[in-house]
Amino acid sequence: MTADLIERIRLIRSPTIGPITYRQLIARFGSARAALDAIPDLARRGGGSSPRLFSADQAERERAQVEKLGGRYLVLGQGLYPSILAELDDAPPLLIAKGGTGLLDRPTVAIVGARNASAAACRFARGLAHDLGREGLVVASGLARGIDSAAHDGALESGTIGIVAGGIDIFYPPENEARQKAMFERGLVLAEMPPGTEPRARHFPYRNRIIAGISLGTIVVEAAPRSGSLITARLAGEAGRDVMAIPGSPLDPRARGCNQLIRDGATLVQSAADVVEAIQPMKPLVASPTHDYRPQVEELDGEAVETIESLLGPSPVPVDEIIRLSGASSGSVQMALLELDLAGRLDRHAAGKVSLRSA
Repeated sequence: MTADLIERIRLIRSPTIGPITYRQLIARFGSARAALDAIPDLARRGGGSSPRLFSADQAERERAQVEKLGGRYLVLGQGLYPSILAELDDAPPLLIAKGGTGLLDRPTVAIVGARNASAAACRFARGLAHDLGREGLVVASGLARGIDSAAHDGALESGTIGIVAGGIDIFYPPENEARQKAMFERGLVLAEMPPGTEPRARHFPYRNRIIAGISLGTIVVEAAPRSGSLITARLAGEAGRDVMAIPGSPLDPRARGCNQLIRDGATLVQSAADVVEAIQPMKPLVASPTHDYRPQVEELDGEAVETIESLLGPSPVPVDEIIRLSGASSGSVQMALLELDLAGRLDRHAAGKVSLRSA
């Protein structure tokens, strides 16, 4: 198990290997070890040079650091990894967890909102989280200022999960250090990034997809238009989860995002009872058994690869459209994209779109 974990750490930490590429490599070659051995040849076939792979020594140092910090790895498709999160196409192959992993067995809802939230909204979020805990629900959020912090505080005694954008040992914002340490003891903290990683702007959308993916539904308490909370709500909707919002005054800019969500079809909620009613049909997802989520891929001939590559350009296009226009099977298209990805010639975008990377 330790040897396999080291190889999986090497694979996901290597340049050009993201969650989707990781899944396709494991599906194609059956193990992380075999995938690592195959990457140089795949990259050459895609028209590029072999990426520099994460070394076994680097992976062992990371594993030892996680153990020293009191954390553990959750591996996609194994053990405690939440099956509801595994349903995402871009689910993180590895999560680092510290705290009560038993919370992952319980139904979870997310509460997110503005960092500069009003005092009234923070009070409401804290009370809502407390009431949801009394209903047997775990509350997930992003350990940010404002609504996130209020939600964690309200659910700390009943069960709360914090998903951080950096490493498990990084306290961001700094004033949340005591709160995060309390969650190590009485809740659960999850990180996709390795220890020591300082959060950067690009990390937060990745963090947001985990918040949405681990939850049956996402509740937005207060959010300005184009805020990170609305990104989380969009990701929840794309994953087929419930999107809920608290209505607010049209005179308050912090309420415009929530009011927009409701206008666009989000469920208006005002109490924990409303939330429980909204997510009731989703609850069976939590208890669903672990499945093999890996795609099936096929061998490619040169002509098929040329056809698929010719359909790509600088503008993002859905993979489904490439499959339709090429006449190739889904597995063949995914394999061609995998080779281009490993060669550093492909960019992957939201909503399953891809484009050729500019030279």
